[in-house]
Order: sequence, then structure tokens, then C-alpha cells
Amino acid sequence: MTDTPWHGDAVSLVDAFRNGERSPLEELRATFDAISRSNLNAFCFLDQEAAERDAKNADTSLPFGGVPFGVKELDNVAGWPDTEACMVFKDRVAKTTTTQVNRVCRIGGAVKVGQTTASEFGGVNLTRTVLHGATHNPWKHGHTPGGSSGGTASAVAGGLVSIATGGDGGGSIRIPAGFTGLLGLKATFGRIPRGPGASNGNLTTVTGCLSRSVRDTARWFDVVNGHEAHDPLSLPKVSGWEAGLGSVATKGLRVAVVSNFGGGVVSPAMWEVIERAAENLIAVAGLKRRESVDVSLPRLGAAWSITGSVAIRNELKDHWPACADQLTPEIRYGQKMTENLYGSEARGKFEKRRIELNNSMARIFSEVDFIITATNPDIAFNAEGPLPDTFGGLVAGAQNNGVLTIPANIYGNPGISVPVGLVDGLPVGMQIMARHFEEPLLLELALAVERTQPWSLVAP
Repeated sequence: MTDTPWHGDAVSLVDAFRNGERSPLEELRATFDAISRSNLNAFCFLDQEAAERDAKNADTSLPFGGVPFGVKELDNVAGWPDTEACMVFKDRVAKTTTTQVNRVCRIGGAVKVGQTTASEFGGVNLTRTVLHGATHNPWKHGHTPGGSSGGTASAVAGGLVSIATGGDGGGSIRIPAGFTGLLGLKATFGRIPRGPGASNGNLTTVTGCLSRSVRDTARWFDVVNGHEAHDPLSLPKVSGWEAGLGSVATKGLRVAVVSNFGGGVVSPAMWEVIERAAENLIAVAGLKRRESVDVSLPRLGAAWSITGSVAIRNELKDHWPACADQLTPEIRYGQKMTENLYGSEARGKFEKRRIELNNSMARIFSEVDFIITATNPDIAFNAEGPLPDTFGGLVAGAQNNGVLTIPANIYGNPGISVPVGLVDGLPVGMQIMARHFEEPLLLELALAVERTQPWSLVAP
């Protein structure tokens, strides 16, 4: 009998199923037992009856055959709650299942356990809502796992499931991965279809997973990527990411290592850890470091926030402003502050700034192949908030949160957060960005880190 869930990666769990070391049903029951004992508040909905039925019928010959996985609260599953992590929609039920979840179950053979908690509307980089309360970081209770994919990060790093879904519209895969010592790939825009029924909004959001290993993430994308007609912006199918690990050439490629990417301010103690990891990666991957690269960018954080708030306002419709007291402080503040700020003139300004950022990113990537920076400006903060304004003793304002990650969402290029060490017992994530469509290169660099500086697969 299996007493605890698997604490290795998902690929090794599939191997354990295939060699008879454990069974999908045993693993699932251990997962539900662990969730019931957990104080992380990582899950907000469980579907044990359906999961046990799927585990009993699991085909372990499939890529994720029998592997229990969590589904981020903002990813629809037909018949499950469709709340957007908002009290206003606590009784709403989803009518469709997202393409990503459908594919990882149907093609991958994975078993969906339930919903992992998220920040309200995915709009804040901590996971604390009126509907579900605060989710905790398994590395240190009382600290946040980040957001918006905070429940996913907490569940995977906390040893409850080996992999779970995430989404990233401003850093919401990379930020939680960085806070919890996981691998988090934000892919090229459109890599995984967002249909059926997903709105395009400000064209920044992608989906994916948070995982314990490079090969888990590579296998995940091999299974779920590819065009789907409900999302006309989704990209054609690519394959071979897992099979290609270890064989992608990186020698001689150019990299800029910058602490202030996008004008961000980073904790000095954390940057020391990242700088050492970057130097190691440059050596083992044969990269060429380029100094004095101009990585200045136009600031688009306010525009990103305003356009996101407009999308939330459209979701709330006639519930606003009567629902104000049911919203988290950050979302309520955003709704109040951005009323009447979005019109044709503002839209024109935002698009002008987006073009300026696109031109700046294109210029940077004409000089280097990679940008290495921090994922977060500091280690994880209080689980209840508020968003910090000081980072390693440096005052930069609350707007500094997300500055390091948002540019890749606006430009649409891929970025990955890789665990590279600890500060005060909490994980540090190093972010690596590349040009559009070059995720295999990012996975190769992440693999080099994984092999030379192995990280803990779960929190101690």
C-alpha cells in the first residue's frame, strides 16, 4: 500500500506504474489522503469519484498514463466550478473543458484530481481570495507561493501531485515557480490553444504547467501543444521536445545577464545567487556573455493593469459596483482606479507603447540569443499580502512586482524560470528568455542547470 504521494517527477512516476512499483489507484488514494492532511490550502475542489474511475481504467502506456494532476482554478472542466476564484461566481459551473486539460487526459492519460487555488481573475501575484482564503508556500508556511498559479505551485512543490496546470498572462507560471523551487515555462504566445470559449483579451495569456523537472515540462508540451480550431491564434503542432533534450546545440550563443531588466529592482542577496548560477550556466553551456547590451524597455505595467482590469470589468458586468466588498483588495482597487480610463485615446496610447516594446525586444534579440534575469524581485512574501514595496532593503514601490516578467507576455516570446538556490530558506528562480519559438533552447539551458545544480523536487 502506498502511504504518501510520489515525490519524484511525473516521468519517473509513469515508469513506476509500468514496472509495477505502484499502481495509479494506489497513487491517487495516497494523493487524496495527503490533500486531506495538508495545511497548504492548495486545492479548492476535488472530484474523487471521477478520479478513482479514471485511475482504475488508466492506460500507463500513455505519456502521463495514470498520473494524478491538479487543474488550475481558472482552467475550465465541464461540470466543475467556474468561479474565476471570485465570490461573485461561486455557484457558476463550467460547461466546457479547456483544450489543454482535455489533451493531457485524452492523449496523455493523466488523471485530474481537482482544482488548485488561484488569485482572483488571475490578476494578482499572490494567491489569497475572499472565496478560498490564503494558499501557503510549502517551503515556509505563512509565505505566498505566488500567483496566479499559486495553488498549482503549492501542490507540486508540497508533494501533493507531481504536475499541474498553470497560466501566465503577466508571469503567473514563472512567478510561482520562482517562489517555490519549480520549473515554469511560459511558452510562445499561442503554443497551447486556449479554447474553447477563451477570450483573447490583451493578447498576453498562455497556458502550460508547473513541474519538478525539465523532462516533465518537455513531455507536457509534446502532448498538449498544436493548433485547435476554437483558438485561431494557436500555433501549429511541434514535437520532439522531450526526445531532443541533451542534443540542442548552445555553444557560442550570446547572452545578456541583467538585474534591472525592464527597469526592475532586484534584492541584492538574491541577485548574488542568480549571478553565480548564470556564470555556471554560461560555462557549462558554452555561452558567450555580452556586456553593455541596452536592455531598456518602455514601462507598460500600468497599461497591462488597465487592460486587464477592463477585461475583469467585462466579466463582472452588472455585478459591479454592488459586488465591491466581495472582491479581493487588489481587484477592488483596480476596478475603482481604472474606471473611465479606457477609451479610444487610451487604446491608441497602449498600442503605441506595445509597438515601442516590440521594437525594443527585437533590438535586444538582434544582439543576444538569451536574456538572463531574476524571475521575481525578491523571495516569497507574506501569504496574506500586501504586495511588497521593498526588495532586499531597496525601496521600489509595489509596481515593481511583475516588472521582470510582463515584457515577455506583451512581446509573446518564451521565458522559463529555473530554480537556482535559496535565500533565507526560500527558493530563488532564475529567468531565461529567448526569441519566439525557441523553447527547445530554453529547455536545453534549464537541463544544463538541472544536471549541474540539481534542485529539490519537493519542499523539505
